[in-house]
Amino acid sequence: MTTETLERSVDLAGQTGFGDLYARVQRFYAHQMQLFDLHDADRWAATFTEDAVFSVPTLDAPVRGREGLVANVLRNRRRQEESGEQHRHWIGMLDVRPGPDGTLRTRCYALVYVTPRGGGSRLLRVCVMEDELVPAGGDWQTRRRVVTRDDLA
Repeated sequence: MTTETLERSVDLAGQTGFGDLYARVQRFYAHQMQLFDLHDADRWAATFTEDAVFSVPTLDAPVRGREGLVANVLRNRRRQEESGEQHRHWIGMLDVRPGPDGTLRTRCYALVYVTPRGGGSRLLRVCVMEDELVPAGGDWQTRRRVVTRDDLA
């Protein structure tokens, strides 16, 4: 299929501008995950709605709301400082599904790398991240995030 044919098929499917949307969603995640890795708790939590639900298998229960999100980031920072490790999150294989109301459903792979102080980096976890994003001031906020890990049943 030629690029021109592909572009026409996208236009015919009613998805004109999808490439721009996809790039904006990638930028959103790049910004969000760098805030997380920098432990910038308040700014990271602001990328979520006030009533957001964040569910990951490393926590006993889902985190609800921005206050809980901030506490989670600060807990992660303390643990990494104590262990002398730095975690980095890489998001890839992003699938974006626009909804009729402006919300987005996304699904991607989230790889977590760990680097011990003075040591080499290694892959720590392979996860699937599924989000519901809602429009917010020309960007999005995460209303719901569910993370699953490949190494857990």
